[in-house]
Amino acid sequence: MRITVNPHAFTDMQLENAAAILQGGGICAFPTETVYGLGANAFDEKAVKKIFEAKGRPQDNPLIVHVSDRSQLDDICTVTPLAEMLMDRFWGGPLTLILPKKEAVPYSVTAGLETVAVRLPSHPVANALIRLSGLPIAAPSANLSGKPSPTRAAHVIADLEGRADCIIDGGDCLWGVESTVLDLTVSPPAVLRPGAVTKEELSEVIGEVIYGTGVGAPKSPGMKYTHYAPNAPVYIAEGEDALARIYSAAEKFQKPGVLYYQTERPKFSSSVFAGKNEKEYAVNLFFALREFDKMGVDVIFAMPPKEGGMGDAVRNRLFKSAGGKTI
Repeated sequence: MRITVNPHAFTDMQLENAAAILQGGGICAFPTETVYGLGANAFDEKAVKKIFEAKGRPQDNPLIVHVSDRSQLDDICTVTPLAEMLMDRFWGGPLTLILPKKEAVPYSVTAGLETVAVRLPSHPVANALIRLSGLPIAAPSANLSGKPSPTRAAHVIADLEGRADCIIDGGDCLWGVESTVLDLTVSPPAVLRPGAVTKEELSEVIGEVIYGTGVGAPKSPGMKYTHYAPNAPVYIAEGEDALARIYSAAEKFQKPGVLYYQTERPKFSSSVFAGKNEKEYAVNLFFALREFDKMGVDVIFAMPPKEGGMGDAVRNRLFKSAGGKTI
């Protein structure tokens, strides 16, 4: 089933069938302000397993539980004072918090861990769907495992048509990269996945925040496996001579693609402009990687933004898509 809604002008009636699918143990793809998610009732272990089957996702990769109201957290996790401060500042929005889980949350959601990732999105369609279903919704991104995350419904349809019970088309996503994930079960709190809420912004609210090392079992999506990978191999090129090194490396390939940033347009026809700043880069990143698939390039050279702010989120996704390969 496909449902198309205007995120700025829709009615509850348009989402009732999707809510009923979730209540009945089905899985539904829906828009959020970050990327599209593939959701199921977070308390229904059989429904949650359908997400892993549809995506081809390893079951030791945890999911994020989405709520539409903080009162839903009573049965999901133990909310700490630091969490309250961050929720007051950043919810609803692109911030996921890792907290001690409660018994009602099945281990299939948390990859066997005693912690759970929770988020209250700001997207009106996501919030309405959660509210109408009356359920917390466990959801990773709505793409085949390892592929670039979907920022528009066409990406979801390309990956999950026939795999999801319902796909809601709610337009393009605002931020273009997944939520920031902050682990509040360690001290100092650790960012496990950078996103639109930056490390600097978090530090302003709660003091010292560090980047997590990723050692041990992953508490967050996007930590353990190759992610965000298009069909062609990706190589990172940064520094003042990045374009010159790309031209040299590209001679070995018949149809190279270049994701360029803050430089002249490369001479290759299969080049995509990343944007004027880090925020635009984040919005365009996954769309660009999927465009390279459509172009049929045999290699992608990507110029990352500098470190800091949202540049950290973009660099995180780019280096994972490249598997760390650089030129």
